[in-house]
Amino acid sequence: MRGAHLMPKLKKFFLCLLSLCSLSAVPSSAGADSKPADNSLEQIRAYISAGWDSLTRSLTDCATVVDTKLSSASVLYLPADFAVPASVQQLQKQCKVEVQHLPAVIHHIGEMDPGKIDPAGLLYMENRYVVPGGRFNEMYGWDSYFIIRGLVRDGRIDLAKDMVENFFFEIEHYGGVLNANRTYYLTRSQPPFLTSMILAVYDAQKASGRANNEWLARAYGYAVKDHELWTSEPHRAGSTGLSRYFDFGNGPAAESVKDETGHYRQVAAYFLEQPELRRNYVLESTAAKPNLLAAGPLFALEICDVAKTMAPAACDPAGTTALSADYYKGDRAMRESGFDISFRFGPYGAATHHFAPVCLNSLLYKTEKDLEQMSAALGHKEESEKWRQRAEQRKAEVQKYLWDSERGLFFDYDFQKQARSTYEYVTTFYPLWAGIATPEQARGVMQHVGKFEQPGGLVMSPYETGGQWDFPYAWAPNQLMAIEGMRRAGFNDDANRLSYKFLSMVMENFRRDGTIREKYDAVKRSSETQVTAGYHMNIVGFGWTNGVFLALLHELPQSEIARLIKEQDEAPAAVH
Repeated sequence: MRGAHLMPKLKKFFLCLLSLCSLSAVPSSAGADSKPADNSLEQIRAYISAGWDSLTRSLTDCATVVDTKLSSASVLYLPADFAVPASVQQLQKQCKVEVQHLPAVIHHIGEMDPGKIDPAGLLYMENRYVVPGGRFNEMYGWDSYFIIRGLVRDGRIDLAKDMVENFFFEIEHYGGVLNANRTYYLTRSQPPFLTSMILAVYDAQKASGRANNEWLARAYGYAVKDHELWTSEPHRAGSTGLSRYFDFGNGPAAESVKDETGHYRQVAAYFLEQPELRRNYVLESTAAKPNLLAAGPLFALEICDVAKTMAPAACDPAGTTALSADYYKGDRAMRESGFDISFRFGPYGAATHHFAPVCLNSLLYKTEKDLEQMSAALGHKEESEKWRQRAEQRKAEVQKYLWDSERGLFFDYDFQKQARSTYEYVTTFYPLWAGIATPEQARGVMQHVGKFEQPGGLVMSPYETGGQWDFPYAWAPNQLMAIEGMRRAGFNDDANRLSYKFLSMVMENFRRDGTIREKYDAVKRSSETQVTAGYHMNIVGFGWTNGVFLALLHELPQSEIARLIKEQDEAPAAVH
């Protein structure tokens, strides 16, 4: 519905809302026979509904295999012990796609070195899946939860189930839920939302009279295996009993080298300029220290005095600078966290693997509570009790290490330094969403909501670092987690206010250019972003923003929805 003309008056839909009719009355499709949208909310709903189809990928589409990030050849990889399906044979004929088998069977993430798979390629999936947007042709780990929330809200339960089935396939054949289904992601996962995805589909099936306990039992087995990844070494956060992000790979991340031009040079220059923050991330070689590079750097950078002059690499170097193996471990772990790039775990996320994060451990508590619920539903009383105990233990450790009673916020814990972080971050709301926070803690966190609240919703942090996961940016996933956490803790007025701010910002920008984006500047209420650290783009689509928009809209009181429509429809018409 891009370019659809806005109507200044509230018509039948607005009258329907005033009479408290169901939100399902809003049209959810924009087929050829559907009537033109009457108001701004109908227009954006039509865009989202059509978007599920345009963002869906399958191996019947030649473009699915293409990787625009690496600009590499179109290669599709099958599991080592997997016969070539008929659909893949057809793909070979129609699209001239090269098909190969992986060199060995994979039992767990990190077992296979992606560097030995040349060229990099797409990992086969059995079912359809929804991608984030724009240039992405793969199914991402944590994006998919927020996409699935939107799919089930829009009645696309079968497509949501297909995506969950694909995660089961990843666990069975690629060792776990991957960052995304590309060979260079075989060394890491993403934030664990699998049980939340399973229950979103199961509950939607149940609501439609199609509850399937056989499917739930099968899903439970995969969910247990996914949980094991996060509670086994090397994902354990020292002796805290908590977990950490950790990528099994070494050296620069392939997608960063190809897709974030100059990023590692920028990082090295920063640490040269800020020597007190180096930790052990930078190694230098000069005439006086000629052998220092033998200490294990993996990606040498000739910086010259770029930190002061921004001179190009071709200048006469005073020495060679390299980022250390420990830096790359942190950089890769940051990418597993999904928050790439933020300075939350040190500059450029370099110390991510040294922290027990609030977000990860809140999600694992939620996973353990979900497994308790699932096993009880399946009649496994002893297993259900085991999961209850594990969840309670994690809750106790979160309270011990991550809650700061003096500051009234949850913080990440640096288990190497044995010190709690002081970096205020929007993930402080995750324990409210997961049900870890006590009523007193929830009140304490809510006293600080002003640190994050801006005209367009909640920003990631109060700190402007140039990274896309810091100030002034608002991301849909964290709006949903925080707002649902507030509702769970009883702060409905705050939840409604923040929902309204974010939804109206997305609608306002949709009016301007007819698109939905992956992130927004919450201060300026704009999809125009000025990221300077790491990944710079603001992709159109956008899967998780679409899903969160629908989820927040559904939870908003009807009076607020009516106000939202009125405000948008009375605004001056935009031309795009």
